[in-house]
Amino acid sequence: FFLNIAQPMLFLREPSALPGVSASGMGLRLSQKFVFLLFLSGLVTLCFGALFFLPDSVRLKRIFLSKTETQPVTVGSGSENDAREPLKRPKDPESRTESASAKATSFARGAPSEPFSYGKFKGCLLKPPLGRDSGRPADPETNERREKVKEMMKFSWDNYKSYAWGKNELRPLTRNGHIGNMFGGLRGASIIDSLDTLYIMGLMEEYNDAKEWVQTSLDLNSNGEASLFEVNIRYVGGLLAAYYLTGEEMYKSKVMELGEKLLPAFNTPTGIPRGVINLGSGTSWSWGWASAGSSILAEFGTLHLEFVHLSELSRNPIYTEKVMNIRKLLNKIEKPHGLYPNFLSPVSGNWVQHHVSIGGLGDSFYEYLIKSYLMSDKTDEDAKKMYYGALEAIEANLVQKSPGGLTYMAEWRGGILDHKMGHLACFSGGMIGIGADDGAPEKRQHFLDLAAEITHTCHESYTPTKLGPEAFRFDGGGEATATRLSDRYYILRPEVIESYMYMWRLTHDPKYREWGWEAVEALEQHCRVESGFSGIRDVYSMTASHDNMQQSFFLSETLKYLYLLFSDDDLLPLEDWVFNTEAHPLPIIQHLFLSFFPP
Repeated sequence: FFLNIAQPMLFLREPSALPGVSASGMGLRLSQKFVFLLFLSGLVTLCFGALFFLPDSVRLKRIFLSKTETQPVTVGSGSENDAREPLKRPKDPESRTESASAKATSFARGAPSEPFSYGKFKGCLLKPPLGRDSGRPADPETNERREKVKEMMKFSWDNYKSYAWGKNELRPLTRNGHIGNMFGGLRGASIIDSLDTLYIMGLMEEYNDAKEWVQTSLDLNSNGEASLFEVNIRYVGGLLAAYYLTGEEMYKSKVMELGEKLLPAFNTPTGIPRGVINLGSGTSWSWGWASAGSSILAEFGTLHLEFVHLSELSRNPIYTEKVMNIRKLLNKIEKPHGLYPNFLSPVSGNWVQHHVSIGGLGDSFYEYLIKSYLMSDKTDEDAKKMYYGALEAIEANLVQKSPGGLTYMAEWRGGILDHKMGHLACFSGGMIGIGADDGAPEKRQHFLDLAAEITHTCHESYTPTKLGPEAFRFDGGGEATATRLSDRYYILRPEVIESYMYMWRLTHDPKYREWGWEAVEALEQHCRVESGFSGIRDVYSMTASHDNMQQSFFLSETLKYLYLLFSDDDLLPLEDWVFNTEAHPLPIIQHLFLSFFPP
């Protein structure tokens, strides 16, 4: 480029036409200038080439691109006068002209350098997170029940602190701690999972003990094999929720450090992460039991909520890019009958086998589709399309009616139905309920009815102890009954209670609170032991045989959903918050975009 400019400049006049300079001297000077300009042009060319081939060149490129390409995307007109107006959240979804995927693209091309402002974020919430009076219900009986759930939480926490402090979970019968091998050497799973529960219940002394442990003792420099899924939903989700509820910068610092350690799991030919990662070395691999080294739909499909928030807090688009790449691949490959099988090769990007389940191995993938749409303040059209497309396929292929009139979701194995439903699948009543408003208008009531029917079926499985089995069947004359001994256990799972909470908020039908109270009484009668709560091995036996494990999700999910069920709706209102699959509340992302992009 410079050579082409230099050549005509050098030869505009003949050397002999310059007065007082000999032809040989002039030629020498011109030759030196030519060599210098040639060297300069080569240097500039190398610099520009290197700039555009750097691995992280996005930010540098925008220095040289036109302003029209790099301005932060705004919602609305984006004029200077608009930018000085107070931040407001659009009330009409139709007025939001920019999709979530477009926002992610603009963010990747160059987000504003302004760091996340917690103060601006709180100013964008529609309601206080803890409501007018911490969600205290006016009805005395309901409040008494809520106080009982709070007592159960304090009892669980106090025993964990006494006998298992710093370990991952409490063994209440033997009064010691359990570490396990899911968290790669990380400790304190019950502490991280309890932070937001303690906070919203107003157990501030217990919360402050938990906060101090996180600050002084949570060591993220572990060197063991960790489940990407479990670390994400419990640790990343728990720390994010604690930060958004309290504004404590320490939580933000910890979660950003941990989030970085999860990124190497995505280093596969397809970008689909493997299920296990060494948090120290960054090496990752698939579960030994996973078919042909595959990744699990419910694991790689349950990262979106947390990773989008990691990008928002860090101002680094890499987390959003990783999960958007998963979505792109899933949209590209063929789905049998529109269904998403549970096993996918992270090498080839193809399905490994055609087993479809709304319970284990598949469940939270579908949950995160509708919640991604809701968390984007209903602007993520890709998530919406995927969710309602998947729900249509589920209804066409999996939803069944038993001879006794119970609606359930069967499993699908290469076109053959297995008429069983897992406890894990009982979250789907709540999922379908919260998505009822945003499908086709004529199907709103249908979705609410379907949600209520599935929740009713799961309630029917809670008998005779009023606790439900791990899986129940609808064949061989059975109706929502565990016909196999290996399916009869209950490990303090939350999914049925989760659906009660959502259905209460959507309908205010008092039966959901009554069903929730049945569960409280059953937990007290069958699962409460001297030093905590324990799962039981057989829900059909009135003489409990305990499994000696107080799961961390009992503190994070089961007790939190019960507390919310007996609270007013303004405690963590659904207009402002979505819950990750471990019941950690995360704010609607539009609030964050409005913090950075004026309307």
